[in-house]
Amino acid sequence: MPRLLLIVFLALTTLSQAEHVILTGGPALRKWENLRVERDRHDRWWANFIRASTLRMVELRKAYGANARIVWIVHRDGYRTRSGEDGKPYTTWINDLARKRNVTLLWFDSSGELIQKINSRPRGSIATFDFFGHSNKYCFMFDYSNDILGASTVWLHENDLSRIKRSVFAKNAYCKSWGCHTGESMSQVWKRKLGVPLEGAKGPTDYTVVGKGKMPAVKGSWAR
Repeated sequence: MPRLLLIVFLALTTLSQAEHVILTGGPALRKWENLRVERDRHDRWWANFIRASTLRMVELRKAYGANARIVWIVHRDGYRTRSGEDGKPYTTWINDLARKRNVTLLWFDSSGELIQKINSRPRGSIATFDFFGHSNKYCFMFDYSNDILGASTVWLHENDLSRIKRSVFAKNAYCKSWGCHTGESMSQVWKRKLGVPLEGAKGPTDYTVVGKGKMPAVKGSWAR
């Protein structure tokens, strides 16, 4: 009987500390994207990734309860620079959204800072993980076309995944990248390095639907 009680206690403790991590990249700057041909331009709306993140928060509350613990990790510099370009207080608005939705907001500016914030989560606590932002088959790109046209200076590459503690993920954690092309390489490395699957897109993803209250769609297929 004492052993059974210990098992129940440990199970309840794990449930009570379960966290749902949402990682959000920043938008491109219009001064760069307007140099592209029309069909190749990104991020006309500054809040594509922010809106997709809040839609996911609604899904998580429905699935795990109103008190589900959500940790929102956001690339700050991307929104600071777009804020300066548009003349709008985007970082203030994001802080307000976090308070309104009762989520823990963590800002980061570098990949090292991001990794530290992920590694600081309690052992076995990350029950779900979602990424919203620009990506290619090898990495998440947090400032794509923000500092440099068509390039990124802050990223999480598949080669960096060994720097993340696999112990912070729950045994059956559900992880998904809503960026482009992740399922073509990074998903496989994620599973090998971190021990849990990462669902990703084979092909590009489309954020034009998030303004209509829909999650990003894939122009291809999802893969793990």
